[in-house]
Amino acid sequence: MALIQTPVCDFDWPMPAFTLANPNGTQFDSATLMGQKGLVVAFLCNHCPYVKAIAARLGDTAKALSDHQIGFVGIMSNDYRDYPADAPPEMLRFAAQSGWDFPYLVDEDQRVGRAFDAQCTPDFFGFNANGGLQYRGRLDGGRPNGGAPSTPELILAMEHIAKTGRGPMDQTPSMGCSIKWS
Repeated sequence: MALIQTPVCDFDWPMPAFTLANPNGTQFDSATLMGQKGLVVAFLCNHCPYVKAIAARLGDTAKALSDHQIGFVGIMSNDYRDYPADAPPEMLRFAAQSGWDFPYLVDEDQRVGRAFDAQCTPDFFGFNANGGLQYRGRLDGGRPNGGAPSTPELILAMEHIAKTGRGPMDQTPSMGCSIKWS
């Protein structure tokens, strides 16, 4: 497990269009996942300790963002043939156990992860309603005095994006396990 940090947000970078299926075979595309005021694309997996640490909170985060007309999708780009804990049946189990109601999609050929230049799990990309990147960071930013923030940085950033179309200048890079490429 290698600890990776994501690059700084490339403001207005256009979201790559994609179509992926969930483990049951239902297809989702980026256009229909986009909320009226934006979309968060989260690169996740089942076995990463960084994802496991926030898994229960991600369902609540997706619901909070939905209240602001912002879509949320999880994408699993790891090569699950080498990491069977990330295989589609395990994705179903992990999502149910974590209380995830958002689509959790399989990037079978890893094209979507590569198109986004996803670096790690978790890796969060926040897009405005026009599909321009406005946030690239983690769920929670810096924690004053070691305490957990009352509202995650991702939610605050996306609320700001929903209101203004622009992301905050100060963003905390995500960090986690490297994507397991084929």
